[in-house]
Amino acid sequence: MSDAPKYRPTERFWPYAELPEQPTDEELAAIDPDLHEALFGAGTRAFSITLVFPHLDVEDFERALSLARSLSDFRETGRGAGLRYRARFRSDQAEALRDLFQLVGRFDQTEVLIDDRPVPYARELWLPLVWFLLPR
Repeated sequence: MSDAPKYRPTERFWPYAELPEQPTDEELAAIDPDLHEALFGAGTRAFSITLVFPHLDVEDFERALSLARSLSDFRETGRGAGLRYRARFRSDQAEALRDLFQLVGRFDQTEVLIDDRPVPYARELWLPLVWFLLPR
């Protein structure tokens, strides 16, 4: 018996040699804010509040999802049980934020992020402050 291998490996080391060298816009949007700042420097992004929520078994979930999808800054991340919907709102979108929060905010799985970061009292302090921006 000889010790010759039964297959010949390819000359390439990486099996994913066709990957682009620059990240796509979607990949850049998904980067953690701290990592984005470390890589590209401090940006001048507008203040934002993001609602992150999973699939919820409630009557108005389709309405909530259509409201979130109507935003310019909406993303779906993950799969299966890890699927999350992310809707980012600027200060001029306070009414849409309130409408979506009324539908998904009562659930503990819903996260409120300030400038894409979890902040203490985001739900109890920051959101009521944004409600002051609503026209009366």
